Formats: sequence, structure tokens, C-alpha cells
Amino acid sequence: MAIPLPPGDFRAYLFDCDGTIADSMPLHYTAWCSALDEWSCEFPEELFYAWGGRPIADIIATLNERHGLAMPVDTVARRQEELYQRSLPDLTAVPEVLAHIEDAHGRVPFAVVSGSTRESVTASLHTLDLLDRFDTLVCAGDYTRAKPDPEAFLLAAQRLGVPPADCLVFEDTDLGIQAATAAGMASVRVPQPWKRAAAA
Repeated sequence: MAIPLPPGDFRAYLFDCDGTIADSMPLHYTAWCSALDEWSCEFPEELFYAWGGRPIADIIATLNERHGLAMPVDTVARRQEELYQRSLPDLTAVPEVLAHIEDAHGRVPFAVVSGSTRESVTASLHTLDLLDRFDTLVCAGDYTRAKPDPEAFLLAAQRLGVPPADCLVFEDTDLGIQAATAAGMASVRVPQPWKRAAAA
């Protein structure tokens, strides 16, 4: 299933990482379940995907509120990341997005704009042998306002020296698409894993 691009002469491509470049959401969900199970906290899969794009700390804080728990945010976040890193040998790229990366690499600059930590993004891209394709990485900690705020995308455009209107964003979440729109950028929606599987 090819992902068509909107019309336009784009001068930069900005990619979310998890669920967009890396087909990592199923692996992240398994890591979340294992980490949260240690605190007897449930995280339904439907809710996990609905919250796609939210910062990890925000997810843990919200789960605490929902379940009346007091899970330590930093501890659970580290545990989730540790469990995800263990699953990296099973990580694959999203083929439809990889095709666009291969096609446009060398013609336009690339950036990753992610709500995940730099450690997580770097590990995923290194596993996929794609790290050297990207001119800059904008990760959690590089900006103060998370998606749907446009700050992270605007920072990436600034680093690449390309006006926002000339950037094309690849995203798999509602928050990401909203952030791209708020930044004045065109966007491409990457389908969720089960939709890609059904269309294959």
C-alpha cells in the first residue's frame, strides 16, 4: 500500500519516529504493559493508540489519576524504555514510509520530530540502519510544548533552514497532524499497523 504525497515542491521532509518511520508501536505497547503490570496498572490497547504522540511522563501521570495510583513517573518511564530497548531486535521499518525515505534521500533534507527521548529515537533509527539519513533529530527535551503545539516542527524547520510552508510532515497520530497543521506545514497520515495490514 503506497502512501501518496500531497502536491507541492517540498524542500524538507519531517518525520515522526514511532509508528511512522519505525513500526515500533506494537513493541512499545508490549513494553508499556510489562512495565505497568509491575504496578498493577492496566493500559488498554485502544487507549494506547488514542494517546499516540503524548509524552511518556504525561501518559504515566494520567494513568495515575485514572487508577488512583502513585507510580513514580521517572521509574516507570525508565522501565518502559528498558523493556522497549530489549525488543529492538524485532523492530522493522514501516515499508511505505521507508520507500519515501529511499526515494527522496539526497534530494531534500530530513528531520525526525518525536515525543520520545533522544536515546529511544537514536536506538530505533540505529537498529533500522537509518540514523545517518537524518540531518537533525528533535526529541523530548529539545522543546517545551509537546504536540499538538507546533513548536517541535518549527524548531526542526529552523534547524534545516527551510520555511515551514515548504516542509512536508509524515505522522501517524492525530496530535502530530494537528501540530503540523498549526506549524503551517502539509502532512501525510501514516495508517496504524492494523490498517496497513488490512490494505496489504
